[in-house]
Amino acid sequence: MAPTPHDIGLLLLPSCSHLALGAVVEPLFIANWLTGRSLYRWRTLSLDGRTVRTASQLPIPVDAGIADTAEFDALYVLASFDVKRLTRDRGLKAWLRRVARHGATIAAIETACEVVAAAGLLDGRKVAVHWDNLQGFAESHPQCRAVAELYTASPGRLTCAGHSAILDMMLHGIAVEHGPALAAEIAAHLMLPSLRKGEDSQPAPGIKARKTADPVLDRALALMEKSIEEPIACSAIARRIGVTSRQLQRLFARELETTPVRHYQSLRLSRAHALLQQTDLSVTEIAVSAGFNSLEHFCRLYRRQFACRPRDDRRQSVAAPVLRRRA
Repeated sequence: MAPTPHDIGLLLLPSCSHLALGAVVEPLFIANWLTGRSLYRWRTLSLDGRTVRTASQLPIPVDAGIADTAEFDALYVLASFDVKRLTRDRGLKAWLRRVARHGATIAAIETACEVVAAAGLLDGRKVAVHWDNLQGFAESHPQCRAVAELYTASPGRLTCAGHSAILDMMLHGIAVEHGPALAAEIAAHLMLPSLRKGEDSQPAPGIKARKTADPVLDRALALMEKSIEEPIACSAIARRIGVTSRQLQRLFARELETTPVRHYQSLRLSRAHALLQQTDLSVTEIAVSAGFNSLEHFCRLYRRQFACRPRDDRRQSVAAPVLRRRA
């Protein structure tokens, strides 16, 4: 007797990633194709049943709206940009809780973890958050444990940092349900050289202190990373790592092509940028969290860096200011 297909819902939230949709569906399609059986079937959903535009402005027609059904074996929620307003959508959160009560596994992809956490479905769990959203998620959802891992799998819940990590998560699920041999065969068709584990670290800047060719500079960078809310004078950092201020200046100039003060300031503005776009903290609270005692000074530096006032940078949308980071 043929197995009953695994029924999957794919909720596409506005400005989600087109890549994410393909990364979820393609391994399932290949599993069906290789085995000649309908191991998986899926339906695409939007909030209102209308076409969804991805972050790259590609239109995706969907099969239904969320009001039409709430029963799946698994629901994958896909989001990317401008998700903060969706965390306040009471109807969406109530629907997600209803789907979970019906026994579906809830999978939160990329910033969809914000919405699923806001619905109270990730309390007390480890949540894989994309490195660019890690600070904001941790601040907004202290009831969860945000981690810079590729994906997490716990009973009834999956979370994934997004992008290429989605393929790792999907193949892990296929291996659990239909065996590692099928998962390996699918990986070969996708030309993946190896499968990463969920707990593997994300290959991205900002997760750990930057590694340089000089261990003394590494210690200085680690001190800065750990002391953003209460900054340490650069002269004090130099003393702690056993060099003079002049030597510290030369290290930063040679390795990073900047000064200690500018680098430290950049770290603090980076935190402020993330918290402004990803949380509902006030501008004053964010300035303090980024180590700025003077709100006026903070606003002046922020405007110089991002060409807008902090209060005008409260959405993580495609059109919002972007902070570039060195890999």
